[in-house]
Amino acid sequence: MNLFKHSLTINKPQNMIKITNYIREDIEKSGIKDGIIVVFCPHTTAGITINENADPDVVHDLIYGFEKTYPTHDQNYRHFEGNSHAHMKSSTMGASQTLILQEGKIIFGTWQDVYFCEFDGPRNRTFYVKIMEG
Repeated sequence: MNLFKHSLTINKPQNMIKITNYIREDIEKSGIKDGIIVVFCPHTTAGITINENADPDVVHDLIYGFEKTYPTHDQNYRHFEGNSHAHMKSSTMGASQTLILQEGKIIFGTWQDVYFCEFDGPRNRTFYVKIMEG
């Protein structure tokens, strides 16, 4: 089977967690060397992105920028759960990323990794990795 499900426990209200190693383990388990990988988040207040892995300040700055653009607290939000900001951040980030697999390795730029983006924590979350040969 080439569909993998992963669970995360996230203890912060907003965070970006590197998940590239989960994906690399899935590639190894699948035995597929060339193809496409889809990483999918089934939550409306979280997302998946690819970004820089070398400087942790990038993650900080992304969360800061999202908070400035979509503040956690705004008296004009109407959604009764109080997490409208998280829905907006999730929609902006996106629910999935597609990766290219070549010779058993993900094609990345020099400083790239895949991140699970939490905007409504703390929560227990899941994400899926689908690896398709071709």
